[in-house]
Amino acid sequence: MFPQTLLSDLNDRSREVFRRVVEAYLESGEPVGSRSLAAAMTERVSSATIRNVMSDLEALGLLDHPHTSAGRRPTQMGLRMFVDGLMEAGPVADTDRAALEASARIAGTGDPSALLDRVGAALSRLTQGASLVLTSKQEAPVRHIEFVSLAPDRALVVLVFADGRVENRVFTPPPGQTPFSMREAGNFLNAHAEGRTLSELRDHIAAQITARRAELDTLAAEMVSSGLALWDEAAPEPRLIVRGQANLLAEDEADLDRMRELFDDLERKRDLAEFLSLAEEGEGVRIFIGAENKLFSLSGSSLVVSPYMNADRRIVGAVGVIGPTRLNYGRIVPLVDLTAQLVGQALSGRKG
Repeated sequence: MFPQTLLSDLNDRSREVFRRVVEAYLESGEPVGSRSLAAAMTERVSSATIRNVMSDLEALGLLDHPHTSAGRRPTQMGLRMFVDGLMEAGPVADTDRAALEASARIAGTGDPSALLDRVGAALSRLTQGASLVLTSKQEAPVRHIEFVSLAPDRALVVLVFADGRVENRVFTPPPGQTPFSMREAGNFLNAHAEGRTLSELRDHIAAQITARRAELDTLAAEMVSSGLALWDEAAPEPRLIVRGQANLLAEDEADLDRMRELFDDLERKRDLAEFLSLAEEGEGVRIFIGAENKLFSLSGSSLVVSPYMNADRRIVGAVGVIGPTRLNYGRIVPLVDLTAQLVGQALSGRKG
């Protein structure tokens, strides 16, 4: 890619100036002047020399400077080059690790939703950004299905998932349903449910009903179709948990309209599967800077995201942190990576 090629073409002095500008900017959020850099350089150079180097870096598109300041700050391309080629991700601090591990600890029966809420809140506190956690409610295999008659015109379908969740929906059964047809419908579904997620079971059962309708009582077949149709229509979309919006406001009080636009995007975004696809496109933690992040219409924010896996090593969700482009990437990347590992371990019952 172009940024990496450009980095290899820089001499040692230009590389050091660039690195120090980015690190100082990420620390303070302010443009960096040549005088402060000259005092920190490895070799003794004048402010004028530093200014010349910074001008060259600006000409390459790696730095720019606000019209009100003579200092420089990294561009989006400069930040990308920094995180890809110069950033050093430090180890997770013991206190941060302890906080994340405590948030991921599942007590008693374990509620996956509560787990993800706690983890998201902890990640937001540690990074001082907004944390995002995406989970799909349909990924766990179905353990048991049962139909319960409530009235002649009302029935309840109960689904028990392998991760312990229990969900139920009330629906109108086909006319003339009997206790026998309901039991037969439940037995038929449970014979095929093991190891299949709800979406996989729906596809499988549709084919089975067509192939084995003669073996299955007509009323029971209608009961199965009615129950699955209900779940098909009401299938929940992936759930996005956002924690720490106030942290973003504190970071950028001068641009409240931009932050409000970001929050609106987070609230109304329907294609949440795209958030997961960002993580699936590469292994481990991925970093999206500014306009590189196509999920939100807003540019000027960065997203650090990593997938987490279930017991079968399938990607079933993602965790991330969103914040201004001057995130402390070297600290946040390993925190997001650790969080994804802990969530995967907790949801699949594995130990680290």
